[in-house]
Amino acid sequence: MAANTRGRAPGSARARILVVGGGYVGLYTALRLQKKLKPELRQGSVEIMVITPDPYMTYQPFLPEAAAGSISPRHVVVPLRRVLDGCKVVIGEARSIDHAKRTATVATLATEEEGTGSVEIPYDELVLAPGSISRTLPVPGLADYGIGFKTVEEAIGLRNHVIEQMDIASSTRDPAVRDAALTFVFVGGGYAGVEALGELEDMARYASRYYHNVKPDDMKWILVEASNRILPEVGEEMGRYTVRELRRRNIDVRLETRLDSCQDRVAVLDDGSRFPTRTVVWTAGVKPHPVLAATDLPRNGRGRLKCTAKLALDDTTHAWAAGDAAAVPDITADEPGTECAPNAQHAVRQARVLADNVVASLRGRPLTDYAHKYAGSVASLGLHKGVAHVYGRKLKGYPAWFMHRVYHLSRVPTFNRKARVLAEWTLAGLFKREIVSLGSLEHPRAEFELAAGGERPKESS
Repeated sequence: MAANTRGRAPGSARARILVVGGGYVGLYTALRLQKKLKPELRQGSVEIMVITPDPYMTYQPFLPEAAAGSISPRHVVVPLRRVLDGCKVVIGEARSIDHAKRTATVATLATEEEGTGSVEIPYDELVLAPGSISRTLPVPGLADYGIGFKTVEEAIGLRNHVIEQMDIASSTRDPAVRDAALTFVFVGGGYAGVEALGELEDMARYASRYYHNVKPDDMKWILVEASNRILPEVGEEMGRYTVRELRRRNIDVRLETRLDSCQDRVAVLDDGSRFPTRTVVWTAGVKPHPVLAATDLPRNGRGRLKCTAKLALDDTTHAWAAGDAAAVPDITADEPGTECAPNAQHAVRQARVLADNVVASLRGRPLTDYAHKYAGSVASLGLHKGVAHVYGRKLKGYPAWFMHRVYHLSRVPTFNRKARVLAEWTLAGLFKREIVSLGSLEHPRAEFELAAGGERPKESS
């Protein structure tokens, strides 16, 4: 059946579905659209275009394991061009969207080279799924010394950084330098902060056996959380267990505490504590992508797009959204006005309903509501350690860690990636961990520049 041409951009030969974002929602929506719209794609009456700043989708729940060396970085990402072979993938960033005119202003690698800055792309149906960015606060020194943990590049950079700090501590004779190098401060007690801290502490503890003068007890690991609990998604009881488990590993967990400053490589907390450190990892939440503010689409007070249960934007035609960027009503909740949590569990399921509703809209069929009762959460705290609260059942230790791996293995896209991740886990169980730092990847031309008469770039760490 040919696509409905209502609202088609002037002069357009086909209906263009523009998907902004290549994360969970962007990938899964485009994947389902190219499957459901095969007849239209063959006829040339529909085009699916994906605008994304990276040519891959990052499966973020595996970032802590990639940072710890349990999974190769290339297996944490899914190449979009290979998976979305029925779509046109454009590497670029949407700067603004004028939905009244049905155009998106996009900066691509080509526009940068050409010096044109950006290009306007017309569309007929808009799927807005740019995700989120790190939510930072005006903490003195954070922009200079803080390390994020949202991308695979940041995860591998953090792994390299931690091992480099152990190398510094092993080779220095200055006690102050050694102490600062072996002090690691993580800010934020959500999934990203707790899992990153748990996996990296586990990795560093293992790596210390290969240093003649660095012992596990020499390292200070500090978790700073502004609220009175960590991992709220797994429930209060499992959150308290996680605090006890981390403290049993000599990790300093500080609840109801904030980072006041990290200037001059000194982490200053609001309880008066001061920690000379070369490592401050910021995982204190996320905020909507800036492109949402550069649109004429309806947003709520927190900057997220106002959506209906059908994943269409409120009082707006031909525009859809899901995931971190969208405020989607949770129709399964007891309290009216409750919104779906912006997490991967909802994002993947919302993408399916969103794609089906876009197809139904094009074909003039009725739309369906998104309804999914939250199943629970799982979190890894390092090798063979974890917590879980799933369908009312509470698990901890090895069973929770195993459930974490099984669940995320089932959710990572494509059979190719599932097989590769499973193979790496199997090999990791048979052989020792890799503890190599490849910090030179951050400056791949450094050696050649030095040989050509230049200067070696200064280390930012």
